Formats: sequence, structure tokens, C-alpha cells
Amino acid sequence: MSHIVVGLLTLDLAVPAAQSLKDKRQVIKSVQGRLRNQFNISVAEVDGQDSRQRAGLAVVCASSDERYAQGLLQKVINWLEKTRLDCVLVDYQITML
Repeated sequence: MSHIVVGLLTLDLAVPAAQSLKDKRQVIKSVQGRLRNQFNISVAEVDGQDSRQRAGLAVVCASSDERYAQGLLQKVINWLEKTRLDCVLVDYQITML
């Protein structure tokens, strides 16, 4: 079997306009769906479920090429910073497994 690289991107997002958990969930579900469709990656909310204006997401991709996985996750970060106006990327971390 060839070498497999799993890229993990953890995201800390703020949703400053959210007035309720329902508002936040709507934004986060939209972000998750767009990321899945645009980048063919797995996304899950893993932290901040009870917070009205913060969310922690985990984004995962698998590849045989570490540079490809790193580049793909960097594209996710760039997309969030440039495209999403309803949430703010507070912090992120990329880990290759």
C-alpha cells in the first residue's frame, strides 16, 4: 500500500452577528456545506456547540502527497478569510498525520 497522509485543520471561528444558537448553527451549517462541496473534504463541528458566537471546526483530507494536502487546507483557510463575511477566522492549526 502506498503512503497515505491525513491533513487535519482545526478552525476557531467567531460568528459576531449571531444572537442565538440557532443563528450560529445556520452560519456554521452553511460554512460546512460550502467547504464540503467546494473542496471535497470532511468537516465537523467539534467545539463550541453551546457557545452563541464561537465554533470549533475540524477539517480533514486524505492524500498520497503531503504538499497537496497542505495546499488544499491552505486554500480552505484562504477561502474562509476572503469569502465568508458572516464569520471570522480567529485561529487555525494544520497538522499532518
